[in-house]
Amino acid sequence: MALARRTQVNDTFIAIVALLCSAGCQATPDTAVTPAPLQDSITVSPEPTTPTTNAPEEPAMTEDLKDGEFRIVPVRDIEEIRREALAATPPEEVGAFRQGELVELTDLDPTIRLDVRYATEENFMGSRMYEEGRAFLQRPAAEALVYIHQTLGEQDLGLIIYDGYRPWYVTKMFWEATPPHQRTFVANPASGSRHNRGCAIDLGLYRRSTGEVLPMPSGYDEFSERAYVKYEGGTAEQRDNRATLREAMESEGFIVNPTEWWHFDFADWREYRIQNKRFADLD
Repeated sequence: MALARRTQVNDTFIAIVALLCSAGCQATPDTAVTPAPLQDSITVSPEPTTPTTNAPEEPAMTEDLKDGEFRIVPVRDIEEIRREALAATPPEEVGAFRQGELVELTDLDPTIRLDVRYATEENFMGSRMYEEGRAFLQRPAAEALVYIHQTLGEQDLGLIIYDGYRPWYVTKMFWEATPPHQRTFVANPASGSRHNRGCAIDLGLYRRSTGEVLPMPSGYDEFSERAYVKYEGGTAEQRDNRATLREAMESEGFIVNPTEWWHFDFADWREYRIQNKRFADLD
């Protein structure tokens, strides 16, 4: 029975070939029969052998090996951005806010040390953003900070300030100058920042007897996991210094930023409006 079936299949195949040849096909011994593709098969085009060059390469964030800070490559000229930001208007806010009173920290205690990086080119923008190296906070936050500084004096320590109140136009400059893929590191001017409200402070510790700035697990304004408050790397001394700063700040109601050991927000920051006055206008 199996032999009969194979004979029948062979006879059928021969008949089909004969029919094709009668229609004009020239069969040769080397001819191979290739089946037609199924209707639902997918044809995959090969990858281009030459890469496209139309899309510009995005600028990368680089590390300043001198002080551990990270830098960006601004997308446009800084002075052009500054002119636009100064002409812009901060977002309107609705609600009941306290009457703000920004005070200069060194007026309350001249032993508070300043290292305001945005008044120099030693910052992630690589440009001078402030006209003067000064630091302001809303009065309740400033007075709490002075108390912390004086209490730390019992351990021969003091506070060194990197940044305080930040005019809104500077936040807008940060945003406009930063490449889009790196804007997670800067505040959106559409909502403003806590620095704009005079309720955020960037700071570290120094030893009063020597003037030495105490080492931390990362540099200031370093956008890496080393800046996280729960980072377990670095030396024991660096981690202890970070813990000392955090404990002192939290004792007066400041809240640390989880990704920036140096950044603390005053607890009542929501009660103050965004401000845009330059430092010179605060005198």
